[in-house]
Amino acid sequence: MKQPQQTSLRVKPPSKRHQPKGLSILYEDQDILVVDKACGLLTISSEKERDNTAYFLLTNYVRKGNSKSRNRIFIVHRLDRETSGVIVFAKHELAKQFLQDNWKDVKKTYTALVEGSPKEEQGIIASYLTENGIHKMISTRDEKNGKFAKTGYKVIKHMKHLSLLEIQLYTGRKHQIRVHLAESGCPIVGDRKYGNRQVGSKRMGLHATTLTFPHPRTREPMTFTAKLPPYFASLARTHT
Repeated sequence: MKQPQQTSLRVKPPSKRHQPKGLSILYEDQDILVVDKACGLLTISSEKERDNTAYFLLTNYVRKGNSKSRNRIFIVHRLDRETSGVIVFAKHELAKQFLQDNWKDVKKTYTALVEGSPKEEQGIIASYLTENGIHKMISTRDEKNGKFAKTGYKVIKHMKHLSLLEIQLYTGRKHQIRVHLAESGCPIVGDRKYGNRQVGSKRMGLHATTLTFPHPRTREPMTFTAKLPPYFASLARTHT
């Protein structure tokens, strides 16, 4: 993991008392907060869930339990509730704006456990994505009604009924990886919305493995990695 040149930026490691549940702090300084989000945790609140979110828990964390504190975090990007892995938050408006303005230069790598096996060992899946009447994302040939999405993949390991893929995300559309893999015939294991449910699974096999972006203060590139959850290895062993 590459650190900023100005090492004085980094703050003290979090105490166990204020460590947010479902989140592991990978890095923190006065500008950003990088965490490893657990599967099942929302990034931000929804109509049904307000408190059990990364945003709520991390806001409480930076306030150290003081509700009157002005400390807060800012959303830069999101991960689906069912997706685990690396996510970065900003600690002030300027950091948020810089990261979002330069998001096209951010490199995002995922690991996916999928049903079946792709026809090619590596390749690119590209299409225009749109949302249908039942709130599912689908590919369309109509460029006017869809947003361009591009996903790269490479097979890491073949198993009896599954494959482990490294995913390169070139664009950040809603449910992009899930839709592209499902439409290519290799749905993500445990994906109840787009998958075939052929493999019994308690969670979805999608993990945000690495995130590389320029630091908003030093402009130096930083790369953060979140280890694969034990679930991936456990399910892989049962299908070897």
